[in-house]
Amino acid sequence: MSVAFLTYVCLIVVPYLRHVPAKPGDPGEFDWHFFVPCRDEEPVIAGTVRYLLDSFPTAKVWVVDDHSEDATAAVVSGIASAESRLRLVSRRRPRARTGKGDALNAAYRALRASLGEHVDDNRTIVVVVDADGRPARNCLAACAAEHLFGDASIGAVQVDVWMSNRGRPQAGGSRLGKRFGAGLVRMQDLEFRTAIAAIQTSRGLTGTISMGGNGQFTRLSALTSIAGTGGPWRGALLEDFELGVHLLTAGWRTGFTRDTHVAQEGLYSLRRFLSQRTRWGQGTMQCARYVRRIFDSAHLSTIGAAEMLYYLAQPWLQLLGTLVYPIPFLLLGIRAGGDPGEVWSWFSGGAWVLFAVYGSFGLLPFLIWGPIYRAKCEPTVGRLRGIAYGFAYALYIYTFYITSWRALFRLIRKRNGWVKTRRNTESHAAVVAVDH
Repeated sequence: MSVAFLTYVCLIVVPYLRHVPAKPGDPGEFDWHFFVPCRDEEPVIAGTVRYLLDSFPTAKVWVVDDHSEDATAAVVSGIASAESRLRLVSRRRPRARTGKGDALNAAYRALRASLGEHVDDNRTIVVVVDADGRPARNCLAACAAEHLFGDASIGAVQVDVWMSNRGRPQAGGSRLGKRFGAGLVRMQDLEFRTAIAAIQTSRGLTGTISMGGNGQFTRLSALTSIAGTGGPWRGALLEDFELGVHLLTAGWRTGFTRDTHVAQEGLYSLRRFLSQRTRWGQGTMQCARYVRRIFDSAHLSTIGAAEMLYYLAQPWLQLLGTLVYPIPFLLLGIRAGGDPGEVWSWFSGGAWVLFAVYGSFGLLPFLIWGPIYRAKCEPTVGRLRGIAYGFAYALYIYTFYITSWRALFRLIRKRNGWVKTRRNTESHAAVVAVDH
């Protein structure tokens, strides 16, 4: 398993390192609509809305208030009263707070109802942005490039994701807590800008680029083609990947670009981070229901289907790994307890090489991203710190073994409600929607 994963990492590193920026396109060729799903986002929504309106003067902004229990709706209404490009879509219980996908479907229906009969759906682009999201000001031009929305076969584009608070410690708390929180945010930034970006870049070769929950650009015609009666977004907790599955199996192509990005706030709290990643892991497990759809699709190549199935297998392989990887060490411990001298002779007689090889194959796929992150994303950071980032990232990855088990237990207990991760400035870790 380790050898296979190391080989996979080597294959995705090369396209990432060879990236060359593309020529931007003309954003005036398209109509842009930002969807901002919100649930209790009073601390951040005003800044996000004003940023979007100021940065993209030709775009419209649709804020979906998913029955917030704070002043989110009132804040947006106040801004909308003086800004015609801002629309508020209100959802109320019992239909509200059932997941991000349902909130986005509400915005989709409101947009469709507002458009005239002669609107060109191919020129209308929907952009999904989190309530704390900050798309780079060049994102429309970058996504309008000839190889992205300039190509009529491209149905959706995902942009790079950065952490806006990288290198900035959390206010308050102990010195140790601040250092840990800042390190956790740095690892999230490293993960998205190197490992995930490399995976997405390599998927350009397999034709299976997936969507993310933030910085997701989709043609209205592509959304309409898969909408059915319920809407383009379905019920999985990983609604972004699920959307990509439906687009790809419907015959649309997807794109990814590192020439622009969307910035979001990384999490300082380990508890909130684990809640977020548990939801993502559970969402991936839920998407296992699309295995047959992917396997049978005439629009996916064999290697493309294999790549998507490998992604869907990841949480299950992590569960398997937690059971398989400790077995040799347990057996060795039992043997050492019975005859420690024999085990020491075996180890010093050359068996240490096995441990060195085992450790190298287990660590190298993660250590490599530290120096790459330093070289490609943070060149002002020292070389030794780049190496330290690699070791820290190797430890960071072990949290996914925890979240995979948590996701499995939630799945077994049929706890499929949406867990909304709280912002760093909010006091509670998470709010859980009614299970459905």
